[in-house]
Amino acid sequence: MASHRKSRTPGTRVAGKRTPAIATAALTSVALLSQTADAAPSDDGRPSLEEVEKKVDDLYRQAESATEKYNAAKERTTKQRKRVDALLDDVAQRTETLNEAREELGSLAAAQYRTGAGVPDTATFLLADSPQDFFDQSRLMDRMTGRQKEAVDDYVTQQSETMEKRQEAAESLETLTESQNDLKTAKATVQKKLSTARELLSKLDAEERARLAAAEEKKQEEAARKAAELARQQAEQQQAEEKARQESGTSDASGSSGSSGSTTAPSTPPSTSTPPSTSTDSSYAAKAEKALAFARTQIGKPYVWGATGPGSYDCSGLTQAAWKAAGVTLPRTTYDQVDAGTTVPLSQAQPGDLVFFYDDLTHVGVYVGNGMMIHAPKPGTYVREESVFYDGESSIHSVVRPA
Repeated sequence: MASHRKSRTPGTRVAGKRTPAIATAALTSVALLSQTADAAPSDDGRPSLEEVEKKVDDLYRQAESATEKYNAAKERTTKQRKRVDALLDDVAQRTETLNEAREELGSLAAAQYRTGAGVPDTATFLLADSPQDFFDQSRLMDRMTGRQKEAVDDYVTQQSETMEKRQEAAESLETLTESQNDLKTAKATVQKKLSTARELLSKLDAEERARLAAAEEKKQEEAARKAAELARQQAEQQQAEEKARQESGTSDASGSSGSSGSTTAPSTPPSTSTPPSTSTDSSYAAKAEKALAFARTQIGKPYVWGATGPGSYDCSGLTQAAWKAAGVTLPRTTYDQVDAGTTVPLSQAQPGDLVFFYDDLTHVGVYVGNGMMIHAPKPGTYVREESVFYDGESSIHSVVRPA
């Protein structure tokens, strides 16, 4: 999957933390995914709270990575199975046609036998080890009638094409088996990582859970502050761009209002260093509005790895479904979705854009504006709206405009 990865766009990485979960159990799970907690080593040989939360965080990240590999393997398997089915159907039809051609040759041989005319010709063909063996007997071919030659040519053509399709089907079946094995491996990896994480969570006592929940609250506050800061920066940038456009329009009007005989040099054009406008294109805005409307209606539905709706989603399943509602087809996995549009700086993110996370591109959400997004976070949580800074500065990889 490494070939799908993109280098970071300058200015897209910003600091932030996670937001709260919906229920107490989910909050505890989310808290364990944070990477900083005030926990001292245990005196009884047990891992410290900090070690546990880091381990759980790593396990969930690994599970999410395996989920995207599962999604990719599932997509390949589905496509390959359709290809194999089509090839097998084709082989069956060609085999039927080949049998009909063989029966016709048999009928010709029988007719020749009854009349005593040219018996060796077609009969010898049917008894030959291969069509080529028969063709090598040019003496017999020369004695064949036109109808016999036509029947033999048809049989040989059908046999050759059928053998090619059988070989192609065999190779496709082998590829399908490999895809199915990849699918099983990815599924087993996800299940193992999640099982280990649940086991670690089950060993925490109430006091440890409360401490992590308190630490998580602080991170939520920081994430909200960073989202508000991003919203302010975006608003200021839009105001500056609007002012620059207005001044540019005034300057153009002033330069064209002089007398016809004036030799005054034309006004200086606006500086090319002015940042490009971040005003939402009307066509994109309309599609993004539909995508976001769909995403909002999914809030509260559970995260389930490998799910594409309608009752549950994983992260890329949600973004794919949201943009499908807007009439835009996105690939299934995060690795491919990141290439399905134009990369833009986070400072210029617009509602509907896709925000990708982590160096291995294993998470994605839909930007809603004001530093917030809608996403399906991880197992044990629900689709929700929260800050794009939910997991720290280093987590944001890039922002992509898909349409």
